[in-house]
Amino acid sequence: MARIVANFFISVDGVVEGPDQWHFPYFNDEMGAMVDAGMSRAAGFLMGRRMYDEWSAYWTTTDSDPEIGERLTGTSKYVVSNSLRQADWANTTIVTGDVEARLREIKEQVEGDLQISGSATTVRWLLANGLLDELNLLVHPIVVGHGQRLFEDTPTRPLKLTGSETFKTGVLHLTYVPEATKD
Repeated sequence: MARIVANFFISVDGVVEGPDQWHFPYFNDEMGAMVDAGMSRAAGFLMGRRMYDEWSAYWTTTDSDPEIGERLTGTSKYVVSNSLRQADWANTTIVTGDVEARLREIKEQVEGDLQISGSATTVRWLLANGLLDELNLLVHPIVVGHGQRLFEDTPTRPLKLTGSETFKTGVLHLTYVPEATKD
């Protein structure tokens, strides 16, 4: 059975939007190894419509990092969208209709991790619907001050810290799992 694992570059003030504007000064070999290890466990990638549009446009046309592009293209991708009608990127499945039921089916059918990087709106929905299994945050020692935050208008949900590591750059790698809630 698959686990849905979300990964975010995040600022101290909770911003996840536009990490290309503030993340790179903190990237080092430690972080690269952690990111590579996560990608190597990916049985598939889960994303929202906007992330799919961005990634498919970029990774199908760039040669800046062919290894990552080939890995992403060759791996199953699941796009949560009720508006996307066609996905041209190889190995892409559109998850539509009763998304919760469909994702539960996919989790039963797939072995390994379904990685989601970005797609904050989708991650909030996954957490609220009990579908998120793990949340990895790379908390960067910077206050961005503007942009989308990971948890905006999110219902209260307790999380349990299951791992932590401090990189030499001051970035914290924090791993959380949702705690069971009483219904």
